[in-house]
Amino acid sequence: MPEEQVTASRRRGDWTFLSNHAHVLVCIDRDPTTRTRDIAAAVGITERATQAIVSDLVEAGYVTRRRDGRRNHYSVVVNVPFRHPIEANHAVGDLLAMLDEPSKSLANDKTRDKKR
Repeated sequence: MPEEQVTASRRRGDWTFLSNHAHVLVCIDRDPTTRTRDIAAAVGITERATQAIVSDLVEAGYVTRRRDGRRNHYSVVVNVPFRHPIEANHAVGDLLAMLDEPSKSLANDKTRDKKR
């Protein structure tokens, strides 16, 4: 198999449902004093990409940033709706709550599967 096809098939297999913006938001929600270096490591992106995403989230009103000495302290604004029309009837807090309580989500999924 040519190298181009191998690379393309690997890329298709490496996708996730959540974007890097969502991953960064989850990291900030879980630890408001986290460093961009730690977020970058957790998400698997560069520090520069992390800084750009944090700036996007602050600019869009999803996150506030406060300087505390040499560190930043972040806060997620949970009542801001998603940007895309498909999910605009949900706030980011809905996503964060779902990701914070996996056992409840899994129980709901099992119930939903039985109804199908």
